[in-house]
Amino acid sequence: MKDIAIYGAGGFGREVACLLNAINANDAIWNLIGFFDDVKEVGYTNEYGKVLGGIDGLNSYPSALCVVFAIGSPHGVANLMDRISNQNIDFPNIIAPNVRFADDDNLKLGVGNIFSWDCHISCNVRIGNFNIFNGYITVGHDAIIGDFNSFMPGVRISGETNIGNKNYFGVSSVLLQKKRVGYNTVIGAGSVIIRPTKNNSTYMGNPATIVKY
Repeated sequence: MKDIAIYGAGGFGREVACLLNAINANDAIWNLIGFFDDVKEVGYTNEYGKVLGGIDGLNSYPSALCVVFAIGSPHGVANLMDRISNQNIDFPNIIAPNVRFADDDNLKLGVGNIFSWDCHISCNVRIGNFNIFNGYITVGHDAIIGDFNSFMPGVRISGETNIGNKNYFGVSSVLLQKKRVGYNTVIGAGSVIIRPTKNNSTYMGNPATIVKY
């Protein structure tokens, strides 16, 4: 078994711990040693383990360790990656047992991704690094997805779409076919993107439009 720690000891971190347990029920791969967290104190305990430290503790960890980021914020994960200097750390993909890839031979997948329950990924899909697919998500054929994106439960990504980096898709949001979402875009829950979005913007509604604060 490989030692693994979860970065983020909150609700999503606990869900990822359950996901690791489910993976181990089929094939004993992961030994969860605990959590790292920059907010909760060292020694804080939930039902799946203790907080071992924060970023300094991870950077000083003395042996080989896999880490999975259980943090919903794309920028939060990206900022942590910029601060990790420990060469002992590896970032595996964590994939729920019932996730379906339509064609493994035609899939390109980076590192550090999480695929929670009941996701379906179609053929000829390209996915980068550190993306979160937080359950019941479909990705259509020929879609391209970059790095550090968060897809909340029930998101629908249609075929031939292109998604850049550091975007957040709210619960049950939809990206229609052949549309593009660039960088640092927030798509509100239930929103439907019917045209290419502008970077650094928030969209809400059906059809989705820019919301300014």
